[in-house]
Formats: sequence, structure tokens, C-alpha cells
Amino acid sequence: MTGVPRGGFLHVVRPGALTTVQDAGRPGWAHLGVGRAGALDAPAARLANRLVGNRPDAAVLETTVTGCAVRPDRAVVAVVGGAGCRVTVDGRPVAWGAPVRVPAGAVLDVGPAVNGVRGYLAFAGGLEPEPVLGSRSADLLSGLGPAPLREGDTLPLGDAASAPVGPWETVPWPGVPAELVLPLHLGPRHAWFTAAALRTLTTAAYRVSPHSNRIGLRTEGPALERARGGELPSEGMVSGAIQVPPDGLPVVFLNDHPTTGGYPVIGVVPETALATAAQAVPGTRVRFFVRA
Repeated sequence: MTGVPRGGFLHVVRPGALTTVQDAGRPGWAHLGVGRAGALDAPAARLANRLVGNRPDAAVLETTVTGCAVRPDRAVVAVVGGAGCRVTVDGRPVAWGAPVRVPAGAVLDVGPAVNGVRGYLAFAGGLEPEPVLGSRSADLLSGLGPAPLREGDTLPLGDAASAPVGPWETVPWPGVPAELVLPLHLGPRHAWFTAAALRTLTTAAYRVSPHSNRIGLRTEGPALERARGGELPSEGMVSGAIQVPPDGLPVVFLNDHPTTGGYPVIGVVPETALATAAQAVPGTRVRFFVRA
């Protein structure tokens, strides 16, 4: 971004394991091979934005497990939500899940998640890196959008003229799922699997694999048996598609999924049911059921 941003800069002190800029994503480009990206836990990102007076689709930071630490060069109102964690400003504990004032030059530190996986940091005025195809979201698979945060990076802050001045509202945040229950619609390739495999998919207890990421929620559990061999030519993929690779273990595609793929899709989880997957820690029990 050229010039000086209206709202100053946010300096990255500690980037954490994986912290990215996310907004509502870039839908409508799949026909050109561009995925949606965007915040995995969209309701948490929208709520964080609401609490600092932003538009629901303003850009936020999405952290993964270990949090991050940032320093604004101007005073800013911020909210840390999503995964529960300890939050401090210059070492002093402050509220999680509610607006806090961060003075110019102070370090806002978001600690490791104590429940859930992904945290969301919203700043009054939003973050304003250069948009790509109408979105400021980082897409880890395609490389579009801003790169994951590194120590020493700076991000432009938007104008905070609409920041709330308090008293601030207190709102409930969704809990972290003890069990991930995912509805699905069978198809388009469920006929590639045996009847026993379809029963297994909807009756077995799978668990979230530690190899899950923004591309897909990988599972551990019984393999699904194929009724036919061979592979498909690549075909279009959507968020929520349950693809079954050669190891037979279902993978639920999330926001950074590829737009095409050749492994058969046994079913599709509606997008509205995917937000809870963003907060499911490795080892969480996963159950699938067929939605009528």
C-alpha cells in the first residue's frame, strides 16, 4: 500500500504459529480457479467486528493455537474473540471477548488458546492491506492476499472514526464443540463407495486429525471402502465437500480448499455448519449424519 494510511500502522511483535489477515473472503471466482478464503469461524470474526464498530466484513487477524502480539502506533480499540485465551496490554491482563483500549505503542499480546483453535483480533477501523480481487484475505493454497504474518511486519490500520466510545456491550460467545456433529448431503460420488462404507461414515466415531488446516479438516478413524477402482478427472470442488483420498479417511474441505480435485466426494457439509470445524481441536470426536 502506498502513502500513509489514515489510521496508522500495526506492528507485528510476535507472529505466532500461523496468523493471517482474513475478511469475508472472495466468493464468485471459482470458475477462474480462485477459492473463497476468508475467516474460518465467520461468526466469531463478524462478532469481533461488531464490538469495535466495524462492518461485518472488515479485515481482522486470525490466529492459530499460539496467538500473536502486535503494537499499534496510535491508540486503538480492539477485541480478541474466537478461541479463549489470556489477553494482556503491556503485560497487564485485559478482557477477552470485549473491547479494550490499546494505547499507542503498547503491546497487545494474545496468548495461546486454552480452548478452541482460532482467535480473531478486530481493530476499530479494520486492517487495510491491499485487496486482491475485492478481498484482503490470505489464501494459503493459492498464495493470494497478504502473506502470513512475520516478526517485524507492519499492517495499515483503517480510519477509526466510528470506534465505539463505551460503555461497551457484553455479549455471549459460542462455546468450543466437545463433539463436532456435521450434517451432510450424500453425493455426487457416493455410488463409488460400498454400502458398508456409507454406514461407516454415518455411524463411526471419527476424530479431528492434527494434520487439519485451513484447506481441510482431516479425520482419523475407519477407512471407507471403495466399490470401484480408478480415479476421476478433476471436477469442481466446493466448501464442505467430503473428499476421500486413497487412504479412505474423509477430508472436509474448508475455506482454502482447491477449486478442483480428482478424488471422489462422498458427500457435502452445508457451509452454514462449517464454522464449528474452525474451533475443533485435534482429537475432537466427529460424527456425520445424513440430512434429510
